[in-house]
Amino acid sequence: MEMESSISLLAHPQPYHLGAAMSGGGGGGGLGAGFSYQKFIHVALERTRLHTALAPHPSQEKFKFIKPKEDNTDMYALSFSAPKIRLLRSLTIEQKNSIQVLDFAAFSEPEYDLPIFCANAFTSPARSIVVLDLNPLYDTTEHEDYREKYYRNLMPLIHKYSELLPWGGKITSESLRFFSPIVIWTILEPTEANHKVLYSAFMDYYKVWLELMDEAVQETSVEKVDQNREAQHKYLTWRAEKDPGYALLKKLIGECAAKDLVREFLFEGVDSLGTKSFLEYFPEYAQEDGTVNKKRSMIGKSFESRAWDAHGKFIGDAGDG
Repeated sequence: MEMESSISLLAHPQPYHLGAAMSGGGGGGGLGAGFSYQKFIHVALERTRLHTALAPHPSQEKFKFIKPKEDNTDMYALSFSAPKIRLLRSLTIEQKNSIQVLDFAAFSEPEYDLPIFCANAFTSPARSIVVLDLNPLYDTTEHEDYREKYYRNLMPLIHKYSELLPWGGKITSESLRFFSPIVIWTILEPTEANHKVLYSAFMDYYKVWLELMDEAVQETSVEKVDQNREAQHKYLTWRAEKDPGYALLKKLIGECAAKDLVREFLFEGVDSLGTKSFLEYFPEYAQEDGTVNKKRSMIGKSFESRAWDAHGKFIGDAGDG
């Protein structure tokens, strides 16, 4: 089953960010009484503060106390900035005896071309859908120098987890376009053991991102900074338009609040880092009347297995779109 189909089936936005270790429930599925993605966020923020000074982001005040319409559901939103970090934000959704969602991301200032840390997880009693990655700011199939700079030495990460967190099945090049050679895309039974592996992977990947941030040198070329800003804006524009989580957010907090949450919190910067529209970046989605084609999984071939070799080079596979 394709990632988009899986997520739609579970009424969940784009694979939402990763979950904390479970303290109960064991094997055989089920969320477990102690399951929560809050631990991921708590530990990640603690580790971030060992590397840099965090300050509340302006978006935090507006969104930190989101009240869903359903009494059995809690939503928690946090956002920060730091000297090299434009936005570090998290959103969790906890629905009693039903679903757990995590969306955690880190975006650098445009003066740095750092990958975008992205951890999305959605857990129901039946399965956990996960995407964990250092999303490349520049397409690694077109920009070999960027792949060499950031991913060549990180391939041991995916080698470590590729068997523990196996490829989740068919995915289209539409979704693949912003993934890196070390992406973890997986669908798992929500057991305690599996979520401990996810927790380990999340922490390993985030540790690497923090180390890359520490090492990052500020770009002095105005042209290069502008390119970084546009690349990040392109990513935000794609995510704000195509994020399949919008349907769930709309259900929980209403259409107006969901739109604000997507554009002013989850993908904050889409209205300020650049002026290009979605169709200016992605003209292949234009319909005859000039509107955006909302259909998902419409562009490019599909991939049944990992599309990169052991060295991070894109190789694709025999799947058809």
